[in-house]
Amino acid sequence: MEIKQLTLKNYRNYQPETIEFFDGINLLIGLNAQGKTNIVESIFYLCTGFSPRAKKDAQLINDKADTAYIKGVANTIYGKTSVEIFFNKTDKKSIKIDGITILKLGELMENMRAVYFSPQELKLVQEAPEDRRRFLNVSLCQMNKGYFYALKRYNNIIEQRNALLKNPDRSYVLNTLSFWDEQLAKEAAKIIYDRNNFIESLIPFAKEIHKTLSLGKEELNISSEQGFVGEIDDIKNNVYLALRSAVEKDIRLGYTTIGPHRDDLKITLNGKDVRFYGSQGQQRTTALSIKLAETEIFNKEFKEYPILILDDVFSELDKSRRECLIKMVQNKQTIITATKVPPNLFKGITYKKLVIDGGKVKSQKIMNLR
Repeated sequence: MEIKQLTLKNYRNYQPETIEFFDGINLLIGLNAQGKTNIVESIFYLCTGFSPRAKKDAQLINDKADTAYIKGVANTIYGKTSVEIFFNKTDKKSIKIDGITILKLGELMENMRAVYFSPQELKLVQEAPEDRRRFLNVSLCQMNKGYFYALKRYNNIIEQRNALLKNPDRSYVLNTLSFWDEQLAKEAAKIIYDRNNFIESLIPFAKEIHKTLSLGKEELNISSEQGFVGEIDDIKNNVYLALRSAVEKDIRLGYTTIGPHRDDLKITLNGKDVRFYGSQGQQRTTALSIKLAETEIFNKEFKEYPILILDDVFSELDKSRRECLIKMVQNKQTIITATKVPPNLFKGITYKKLVIDGGKVKSQKIMNLR
């Protein structure tokens, strides 16, 4: 999969601009706050329906405008596809796939796919379990809109169950809870089953990629910290039993303690938890390895790579890791942002250089440094 063209109108600091992309590496270069990250953010939005940086869509609209628009045209193994998203500051966004308006956000999934790395993605290894769950959810929603809908139903049921647990009428809670537990176990099983398969595929790819990036000096290991395994029906039954066993505890605490909303991943380097013992560079390399492994899972599943977005990727990476990274991504469409590039990093590699200045592409040229 490659994005061929991106059109932005009143999106952040772009008003308007059309950008053409190269099938290989695209280097967006320019000073800070010129709009490099806005470009890659908009591509990710076209794939997922949300921004990795803004909580509200209104934040994406230029201050001097009331509406904004983004459109991406991509080549896939099934042919050309286009995604258009219209924003305004008061109503919900409108989305069109190949010119046809869709009514559910889930229908956006599976049209264009992207893997996004930025400094914020370090939360994957540095921060709370919810950041690692977010990584799993974003990837799996792009792979399977059925997962998106199961996750949406699951979150709605969790809200209902947690509200019930806080009800002061204990008899009513005990008589009603089993209904919600059956529904919750059903949706939880689908989520857990897909996550288990994803993590099983992720581990060998991430280990090998990290070994390459670290020149064989570091061993990356990833494991799930939830205990439900097997086929969907087995998981469903075991989740239901666990929920029933935790009823008294859940009532006492006022929230649900069992289920995939409590999942976490354990990530280690050379046997030590990377959150506590990894340097900034090691943590960045770990997050990067996991993201690159994600692209391999997409390729394994769909026989094509997603659009790989690497925002400010060179910070905290030493010379050898930068060079390894470029060699690893040169044969897939990759969009990289940077304020500057180390000399000779792209030597012998064909890439497209786009200079970004004040929300404009000031120059663009295919480069090949011999």
